[in-house]
Amino acid sequence: MEMEKIANGINHDGTMEAGIQPEEEKFLQHKDNDLKRPQFTDFEGKTSFGMSIFNLSNAIMGSGILGLAYAMSNTGIVLFLILLTCIACLSCYSIHLLLRSAGVVGIRAYEQLGQRAFGHPGKILAAVVITLHNIGAMSSYLFIVKSELPLVIQAFLGQTSITENWFMNGNYLIIIVTICVIFPLATMKHLGYLGYTSGFSLSCMVFFLSAVIYKKFNIPCPLETFGNFSATAPVSDDTCVAKYFTVNHETAYTIPILAFAFVCHPEVLPVYTELSNPTKRRMQTIGNVSIFGMFIMYFFTAIFGYLTFYGGTEAELLHTYSMVDPLDTLILCVRLAVLVAVTLTVPVVLFPIRRALLQLLFPEKPFRWLRHIAIAVCLLFAVNLLVIFVPNIRDIFGITGATTAPTLIFILPGIFYIRIIPKNQEPMRSRPKIQAACFTTLGLIFMIMSLTFIVLDWISGEKRSLGGH
Repeated sequence: MEMEKIANGINHDGTMEAGIQPEEEKFLQHKDNDLKRPQFTDFEGKTSFGMSIFNLSNAIMGSGILGLAYAMSNTGIVLFLILLTCIACLSCYSIHLLLRSAGVVGIRAYEQLGQRAFGHPGKILAAVVITLHNIGAMSSYLFIVKSELPLVIQAFLGQTSITENWFMNGNYLIIIVTICVIFPLATMKHLGYLGYTSGFSLSCMVFFLSAVIYKKFNIPCPLETFGNFSATAPVSDDTCVAKYFTVNHETAYTIPILAFAFVCHPEVLPVYTELSNPTKRRMQTIGNVSIFGMFIMYFFTAIFGYLTFYGGTEAELLHTYSMVDPLDTLILCVRLAVLVAVTLTVPVVLFPIRRALLQLLFPEKPFRWLRHIAIAVCLLFAVNLLVIFVPNIRDIFGITGATTAPTLIFILPGIFYIRIIPKNQEPMRSRPKIQAACFTTLGLIFMIMSLTFIVLDWISGEKRSLGGH
């Protein structure tokens, strides 16, 4: 999801790069004019139906997939499947609200919907929420580097346990990776070939899923742990028994993790703009197919990961395999692929954050290298601090998934729909607007409940030990 925050030169404010003129609000009505379904005429989309599905799937897919098995271990298979289905269906409905709102006025950017609904404050609100969500995504990527890079170095050195050497310290490693790799890429004026990183990232996650399925049939239960993991702990009778329904103090993280994994909504309108023969029904089908594809991929990752480690599943699934064999060649290849993908994705996600900050803080100012680089330095410094001091990736998934994710999926699309659709078309008491109001209320309930339980979990201090962090 987070991995395609910039696509083919379309800014989040709806303008075009590389000399293409900003959007003009002209529309070409479909043949049945009385249906009033506008179509853009200032930019002719050339992206095929299949490629649009691929692009939106790239936008959905992200680091959230690594936390799904952990979510299933704290809900059980059936409850997880119910929640996953609900979030997927609600995400499809959210896309419907965005397309209906955009279709009325011909808007092609999430922030523009905010401006249309509430004026300049609405645009600022949408931009801030998207920026905070992208910062959460960047933090999750860097946390994966912090978690997995020491294990890769450990495997290359042929060691079965992490030593106290500085080059095995994840905090030092993310600083080095940020300075040597991410910062130079983030200072480029244009994305260039980095824009294709999302396709590579999706391929890496498919590779990850294949490895998870393969390892399910090659790792015994109870686990035969070794190295710095104790194998002397008593094994209970239900250690290797799958649970269908279970609730504990960590179940509160499930809905935020699922919401975090399905966020793609700021990218729906840019994909819609580039679609050849763009119609709402065609774009809705693209959204439905993309979300269904990710639903299948997410479920397989969660269930095979869970049935491998059961209650021992960690918040970051890939890290859990280090308990079995830190020198495993297949897992080492997966780690390398995921590390390359997330490292290259960080600057890709940074670009729209910087663009949004420039539009908010320095509107209509000419390009300045000093400002361009300073914003990158500040963002990377802040994200590095966050990753260093946050104890585990579950907290990043939880807070981001409980705040910005429900705002982007539930709250803002519903409010935009109510405000933008004219009352002469749909009165406030009409069924669609009542549904949109209920949808927004549901998002608020999810946010309040999730945040409340997460904070209570922090206060209670009842946290599972996550080795290696």
